[in-house]
Amino acid sequence: MHTLAQLKAGQLAGITRLDLSCGLTEFPPEIFTLADSLEILNLSGNALSSLPDDLHRLPHLRVLFCSDNAFTDLPECLGLCAKLSMIGFKANRISRVPAAALPPLLRWLILTDNCIDQLPDELGARPLLQKLMLAGNRLSALPPSLANCHNLELLRIASNRFTRLPEWLLTLPSLTWLAYAGNPVEMAVEIAADDTTPTIPWTELELAEVLGEGASGVIRKALWKPQALPVAVKLYKGTITSDGSPLHEMQACIAAGLHPNLIKVQGRVSGHPEDQAALVMDLIDPSYGNLAALPSLASCTRDIYAPDTRFSLEVALRMARGIASVAAHLHRHGITHGDLYGHNILWNTAGDCLLGDFGAASFHATADTLETRALQRIEVRAFGVLLGELLERVDEGLSETTRLVLEGLRGQCCQPDVLARPGFEAIQATLQTL
Repeated sequence: MHTLAQLKAGQLAGITRLDLSCGLTEFPPEIFTLADSLEILNLSGNALSSLPDDLHRLPHLRVLFCSDNAFTDLPECLGLCAKLSMIGFKANRISRVPAAALPPLLRWLILTDNCIDQLPDELGARPLLQKLMLAGNRLSALPPSLANCHNLELLRIASNRFTRLPEWLLTLPSLTWLAYAGNPVEMAVEIAADDTTPTIPWTELELAEVLGEGASGVIRKALWKPQALPVAVKLYKGTITSDGSPLHEMQACIAAGLHPNLIKVQGRVSGHPEDQAALVMDLIDPSYGNLAALPSLASCTRDIYAPDTRFSLEVALRMARGIASVAAHLHRHGITHGDLYGHNILWNTAGDCLLGDFGAASFHATADTLETRALQRIEVRAFGVLLGELLERVDEGLSETTRLVLEGLRGQCCQPDVLARPGFEAIQATLQTL
């Protein structure tokens, strides 16, 4: 994090990224002294409500973060920034998104946790749009022009006011990761009540070190004292995340039930001193690690793999079969994961794998309708992307025949005609032939 004093003293000349979080109420004009080099500007965590009309004087600006401020409008000056492609205004008070605020190269727009009830039609005239994050607003419709956004891959509309999903949305050729939980359209789905999940009193848990922390909560190691069992406890936050509500995530975790490629839920926590929602889960063996890292600003929707990540064919196939199997299981239970990605998969060198993080999960009808099939086939595209990433990293045992089968399967999963993609049962059958 940089300081205002450094900026004013001219100590930051030539930097490409500036991070300032120091209670700003006005845009520091000294930022313009960085015009020759500045590409990424992060002003999150201040008290800003406006930006200068001549922001375009930063000609190299590609990325702008202004989350956790006091904006009520998305500033129109953004639309004049010729190279600006990523905009993040999460957790402001924005109710108005003018068409003029949308720059021509817009690729990634984050407006999570605001007060927006309408988006401009011009949003659909941004052909590079790939990632659109709108969870936690007041939207009941999307601009029909978004049907023209054939590059849109990730869409988050959880915790809004949608009573239906538009038909065109389910035909978008590149849509891959969709989250819509917490809308009337999703809450109308009947979810089978799970009365078998035990309740575990808070007093029976002895918490230890933090194992990890994400947008939806903190995971800590713990001892379940009556069972003398080491476990993991996930304590859920109450705030809206980029994917949606952490409490919806908890509901999906429970509803997912048991599967060898899921982390087992031992029970819900009751009696937390601050009424915090929590789940007790199996503790994962330390031999497991994340398959990939989160996408970067440059990769947008694609995971980042360590350069030395390589698999044998046997390990890659084992993981592909495991993920196809658990995805089929979830779909049978009326759940789409919404975030089927390498960074949400834990794996070990034998190819055992576990699908985690249900933050973007949504419920759908289990009846075989066109909508259900389309929602499931959107997730099939995510599997196709993952299969391609695994294939790229197989370095032994891959015959030309097997490669052709797997590349053909990847192509079928990613084809633009959503309903022509195979379901996970068919994918499993193909993988079992290898």
